[in-house]
Amino acid sequence: MDNNATGDPLKVTLSMLTLAPGGMGGGETFARELTARLATSSVVDAEVLLPESARGAMGGTNEVIVNGLHYGSSTLARILGLLAARIRTRQVRRLTRAAEVLHFPFTVPTVKAARGQAMVMTIADIQHRDLPDLFSRLEKIFRYFTYERPARKADRIITISNFSKDSIVRHLGVSPDRISVALLGVDTTMFTPNVGAREEFVFYPARGWPHKNHRALIEAVGILRRTRPAMRLVLTGGGLGDLGEVPDWVDNRSLVPLEELRELYRTAAVLGFPSLYEGFGLPPLEAMASGCPVAAANTGSLPEVCGEAAVLFDPHRPESIAAGLEEALVRASELVPLGIEQARTFTWERCAAEHVAAYQAAARDKGSRRAQASSPRT
Repeated sequence: MDNNATGDPLKVTLSMLTLAPGGMGGGETFARELTARLATSSVVDAEVLLPESARGAMGGTNEVIVNGLHYGSSTLARILGLLAARIRTRQVRRLTRAAEVLHFPFTVPTVKAARGQAMVMTIADIQHRDLPDLFSRLEKIFRYFTYERPARKADRIITISNFSKDSIVRHLGVSPDRISVALLGVDTTMFTPNVGAREEFVFYPARGWPHKNHRALIEAVGILRRTRPAMRLVLTGGGLGDLGEVPDWVDNRSLVPLEELRELYRTAAVLGFPSLYEGFGLPPLEAMASGCPVAAANTGSLPEVCGEAAVLFDPHRPESIAAGLEEALVRASELVPLGIEQARTFTWERCAAEHVAAYQAAARDKGSRRAQASSPRT
C-alpha cells in the first residue's frame, strides 16, 4: 500500500463482536485476509475488536478482546450476543474511543459510532430481500434492524461485488456514491495449480444453508453418473448433517482442515457450484487457482466472478447442472489455464487497498459534514 503522505495513519477499529468462528463461511476468510494486510499498512493503524469466544481468530493481529462476551451462529444466539454487546456499550466505547473510523466487517453494528467517528459497514449481500422465502420471519426482522436501518445511516458501505452494490441501491435506496466495492481475493501462494491427473469426483465446499442448493447438485451428479458411473460427489462444510440420507456415492466430510481442502481442490475432476445466491463466491476462485475446472450457477455475482473461465448453468434445473458439469469436464484443458489467469486478477492486496480508500473517504466526508455543521450561518 502507498504511504500516507498527509500525516499520521488513520486510526481504524474493525469491530468483529459478531464473529462466531467456524459458523460464517467465507466471511471468516475475508476477515483474516483483510486484517493481515491492514496490519502491514502505513496508511491506517488498524485494530480488531473481538468477543472472548473468538480470541485468536484473526491470528492475534492487533486483537482487542471484550472479556465475557460470547457470540453464536444461530439467529437466536446472534440476537442474544448482540444484546450482550449492547449491554457492554460503555466498555466497547472505551476500547474504541481512539478510532477515527469504526468498521463493522460482519455488517451488524454492535454499538453506535461515537460523535466524530465515521461509521463503515460491510454488507456482503441482502439475500433476505432477493430470496425472502429462504428466511424466517425472525431472520427478516433481525436483518431489518441490523442491516437495513444502519445502512441508511452509515457514512460508508463496503460491499464485495457490483451485483451486491446494485441490490443495495435497488432495495435500500442508498446512494451509489456512498457504496464502495472491494472485490475479494484468493491467495495464489496457498492455492496452487495441479495441471496433471485428477480423480473422479465432483467437489462442493459449502455450508448446509438452503440457498447452497445441495439437493439439486446431488440429483445432477446422479444424472451425470449415467454416463460416468465412477463419478462421486465430495461435500465439505458445516451444517451438512441437515441434508439427511444421501446416496452411497456422496462423501460428506463436514468441516475439514485447510490442508485437506487444498488437496480436494487440487484433485477434484470438477468443482460444482450450484448456489442460488452469492454476494461473491470464493470457492470458484480457489478452485481455479488450484487448476480445477469450474461449473457454476448463472445467478448472483457468480458470472461477475467467474467471467469466461467457467461453465455456467441454471441451478434450478438438475439437468442443466449435470450438463454444465459434463461440459466443464470435456473442456477441462481449455478451462484450466483460463481459470488460473482469472484467479490471479483477484488479490487480497487490492481488496485491502479498496478498504483503505473507503476508510479515507468516510473520514473525509465525516469531517466535511462536521465542518459544515459547525460553521456560522449568514
